[in-house]
Amino acid sequence: MIHTLAVSGYRSLREVTLALGDVTVVTGANGSGKSSLYRALRLLSDVAQGRVIASLAAEGGLTSTLWAGPERFSREMKAGTQPVQGVVRDGPVSLKLGFAGDDLGYAIDLGLPIPSLSRFAADPEIKVEAVWNGAVLRPAMLVAERRGPSARIRGERSGQWHDSRTGLSSFDSMVTQCADPADGLELLMLRERMRRWRFYDDLRTDRAAPARRPQVGTFTPVLAGDGSDIGAAIQTIIEIGDGDALQETVGDAFAGARISIGADFEVEMHQHGLLRPMRGAELSDGTLRYLLLMAALLSPRPPELMILNEPEASLHPDLLAPLARLISLAARDCQIIVVSHAAALVDALVGHALTRQIVLRKELGETHAEQQDAPPKWAWPTR
Repeated sequence: MIHTLAVSGYRSLREVTLALGDVTVVTGANGSGKSSLYRALRLLSDVAQGRVIASLAAEGGLTSTLWAGPERFSREMKAGTQPVQGVVRDGPVSLKLGFAGDDLGYAIDLGLPIPSLSRFAADPEIKVEAVWNGAVLRPAMLVAERRGPSARIRGERSGQWHDSRTGLSSFDSMVTQCADPADGLELLMLRERMRRWRFYDDLRTDRAAPARRPQVGTFTPVLAGDGSDIGAAIQTIIEIGDGDALQETVGDAFAGARISIGADFEVEMHQHGLLRPMRGAELSDGTLRYLLLMAALLSPRPPELMILNEPEASLHPDLLAPLARLISLAARDCQIIVVSHAAALVDALVGHALTRQIVLRKELGETHAEQQDAPPKWAWPTR
């Protein structure tokens, strides 16, 4: 499980260190930084996919995503007696992302490129990476580090450092380039775990949504990010997952209802009093969205981490309590982060013992996090 998430220099997240639980609920007013935190998690996942530079470019490039305020605020700025203005910079311009779990921690530092005539001169560069054992980065706990184009790994048995790779491109992470079962096992483990993180923020329920149409189905233990294979995913849960929990979850949200999958892998909902099932094309947006969330959360192949961004969209308020129970049920098998501004859903989730709540607020353009406990200890690798 991931215990600590740290972000520095990304949009309004000037310096944030968060303690995560089995279920973590992130909430706050519009514009408080919820979406930025979600996108920061996406970027971390993109490191393991080898596309973090492309993802930053899609957001407008590093200069568009960097913290736009001063490196630090003076007391006079905070008190309002002095206008907010730039100060003499002590450190380099950087965007830093990291996390630490039960066994391994990881951090990456991205910075501005060296000026050149290349057409790709605006691409950010990976300056530093580090992988360590334990919750906090300490020199003695380092197992792999990358500085500029060179990466080195500490031998598991000998404890001695050896060069793993030289000449790394500025856009290649050591997590993708140096992961190897014989020489770089920790990097390989870390990469595969990060690749299995799942994000759901684009589950389509519009009239033309693929989830409303007949499909060609194969075993589908993981629902697609847009929910296009919902029929196959639900049938997979019925056959090799917890089919009883599936039907109980449907009945919890829609009294007396159950679901089945037709011959063409189209979702069918059977409701008390109706002589025929309602097909996917006939379901309301809220009903279909709930079924999509159910297919994601009851996956027979749960990830280590699942992130839901505003899952309450299109849902009737009466469905928020059943959704909270569904999330709590799924949290038995995977860690879940929920980004939401629905008070009813937040309250229902916070009522469970294993849930941590993080409330974001913005002051002078900077996101601050109010947590149940003090922020966990964290140390960034130095350039």
